[in-house]
Amino acid sequence: MARGIPLAVRRVRQTVSSFDNSAGVLVALARQGLTGKPEEITFRSPGGTITIPNQPGARVPIYEILVEDEYRIDWIAQGLGDAPVFLDIGAHVGCFTVAAAKRVPGARVHAYEASPATATYLDRNVADNGLQDRVVANNLAVQAVPGELEIADNGAASGHNGVLHLGEGGPTVTVRSVAMSEALNAEGRSADLVKIDTEGGEYDMVLGSDPADWAGVRRVVMEYHDLPGFSWEQLEAFFAEAGLNVVDRVPYADRLGMAWLSRDPLTPAR
Repeated sequence: MARGIPLAVRRVRQTVSSFDNSAGVLVALARQGLTGKPEEITFRSPGGTITIPNQPGARVPIYEILVEDEYRIDWIAQGLGDAPVFLDIGAHVGCFTVAAAKRVPGARVHAYEASPATATYLDRNVADNGLQDRVVANNLAVQAVPGELEIADNGAASGHNGVLHLGEGGPTVTVRSVAMSEALNAEGRSADLVKIDTEGGEYDMVLGSDPADWAGVRRVVMEYHDLPGFSWEQLEAFFAEAGLNVVDRVPYADRLGMAWLSRDPLTPAR
């Protein structure tokens, strides 16, 4: 997409070209907030049908994942066989889970979303896409060790839910968590591909786990965040010890970005 195009214009173009119900989506976007009561919006595309609260923060993953393919699903999932196991940590409303399950028809996905409000949409979108037989949706956080975790929970499937946004004065919620080692083996064997986007929670769950826990993992794609006291370099060193090496990284800012890692060689990223 050409640089310099205003985001609103880009989103309109993407909506028209990507969603089967684009006219209804554009109407819903235009009327956002006019009724004085919460509204929902449904996006229908070949990549999946996703319903979310009609709020800007909830809409971002729709475009990033279903339209822009931010995680490069086909590329990072190549060569994993006919029935791989995917782990989606920070599943939000299920965009990655649904897209990955549809692109790899034999895949099973274990999805984890800590926010109770957001997890209701994850459950709904898994069901609306008929994926209950291949997707296990969990309203749980993932940490190095099991227990409980306090997170910011602003509702409306906000992207500002998570440990990164604690202390900002918004509502919080304490949720149950499972250990990283347990999540990695939720299928009874190691996940083949792990996707992580947890608004700062990635440091505890990864750095506090044992590199040996990752021995069966072949690919990782993750967003890392600017959490005081932690850095991407710590994550990179951990994964190198676990045998997972960076095949591409896209910095969005000084301490924020996306990274793709693999245990085996991959063709160059597009």
